[in-house]
Amino acid sequence: MNKNVAIGLLIPILGTSLGAACVFFMKNELNELLNKILLGFAAGIMVAASVWSLLIPSINMSAYMGKFAFVPAAVGFMVGVVFILAIDKLVPHLHQNADKPEGIQNSRIQKVTMLVLAVVIHNIPEGMAVGVVFAGVITNSGMVTLAGALALSIGIAIQNFPEGAIISMPLRAEGVSKSKSFIYGVLSGIVEPIAAILTIVFSSVLVPIMPSLLAFAAGAMIYVVVEELIPEASVGEHSNLATIGFSVGFVLMMILDVALG
Repeated sequence: MNKNVAIGLLIPILGTSLGAACVFFMKNELNELLNKILLGFAAGIMVAASVWSLLIPSINMSAYMGKFAFVPAAVGFMVGVVFILAIDKLVPHLHQNADKPEGIQNSRIQKVTMLVLAVVIHNIPEGMAVGVVFAGVITNSGMVTLAGALALSIGIAIQNFPEGAIISMPLRAEGVSKSKSFIYGVLSGIVEPIAAILTIVFSSVLVPIMPSLLAFAAGAMIYVVVEELIPEASVGEHSNLATIGFSVGFVLMMILDVALG
């Protein structure tokens, strides 16, 4: 694994760490309106990344199939949705401002742990997405450039900043110390480089299904956006702020991918 790839894999968790550090200089609770903007922003980044960095390269890689070039992307996308759906139903987790946990119920798991697990589920597809594009670079797939992979990594890091704050600030509000809230926020992002590295480790055997794998990551991310980020951002008043945040995040990621890709 060369230096550029290693840096690219670590960039996303830097964003999470910086976001989690907000707990040291912000109030105990994240402002509701700011929270809506950040959730929308994260959703916009993820949707744009799914389209420009994952689905379009997936379809381009399958161009030799002619009119059926969409098949690997369509199949991979749906498998990604089902994969995260299964995790969502099995892993006990609790979303911010929710009273009832999701997944298999287990009264022995603390609320703080379930809050962290909710963000971990978000981060799995993001880590896989970064791993897939860098695997494409390493295997010389031809459709994924190093600049494009770095653009995705930077985009994920940008949207991880609000995610880091969204996990550390509520934990602080629950009575967890600032240092522990920060650590939990950072740990919630550890799954990203782990998922990315595992994807790269198996890249040699995954080359034949690379188009489907790119779409798989896209499907997983879109599931998280539609199932969790957008509904959380739309609750209550001022949902238009979330829409503005989404638009800014979408355009920013689009610019990054086109300009650097």
